[in-house]
Amino acid sequence: MFFRQLFDPETSTYTYLLADVDSKEAVIIDPVLEQIERDISQLSELGLTLRYALDTHVHADHVTALGQLRERLGAKTVVSARAGSGCPDLKVGTGDVIRFGRCALQVRETPGHTSGCVTYVTSDLRMAFTGDALLIRSCGRTDFQEGSAHTLYQSVMQQLFTLPDDCAVFPGHDYKGRTASTITEEKRFNPRLGAGKTEAEFVAIMAELKLAHPRRMDVAVPANLQCGNLKPPAVDGTGLPPSR
Repeated sequence: MFFRQLFDPETSTYTYLLADVDSKEAVIIDPVLEQIERDISQLSELGLTLRYALDTHVHADHVTALGQLRERLGAKTVVSARAGSGCPDLKVGTGDVIRFGRCALQVRETPGHTSGCVTYVTSDLRMAFTGDALLIRSCGRTDFQEGSAHTLYQSVMQQLFTLPDDCAVFPGHDYKGRTASTITEEKRFNPRLGAGKTEAEFVAIMAELKLAHPRRMDVAVPANLQCGNLKPPAVDGTGLPPSR
């Protein structure tokens, strides 16, 4: 399987491009709108056909490129069924499988950072794309978008820390230049979730964070609920969206 990790320096967001080397069918995970020309260029240069554009959750810090990739390349958009989004072609949950050529990604629901977080795991259980549910030596915050520290703890313990120890963890962000981790590393060294932390200890840690809201949240969340559409819906003379 072809694998490429891409980075948006403005938001420290990782985007992942995966493809079946024989069929040239590809998927992209967590694409950023401002990087769409880069991503389309990569696909074109490598002769890849984008079948699916996937988000791990409704992002609060950047606008997704899902809608534009659907419009420009014909890719199907994929978001959690619990994300509250009305725009994706596929709404997925635990047990669903995204296939591209001979490759596949399993869907595992990992809510807690938001109510609609999912992790995408390769079928051989060697790679997990965790979004913000599990970061390198950290995790996503739980104080907005229906987040819950209790829920996130259970998601990580039941859906992620049950993966093979050598499974590589590829997060949605990193702010210290780190690109990947493993399940065993996070079990041992993650200061919030590792080293045998109890649920009560984790909840107490998250309650003390007191983080400022992302500066683009008011723009990003409404846009991402519409697959990155920054334009308000068209209205007719009544002030209502036109009927179909």
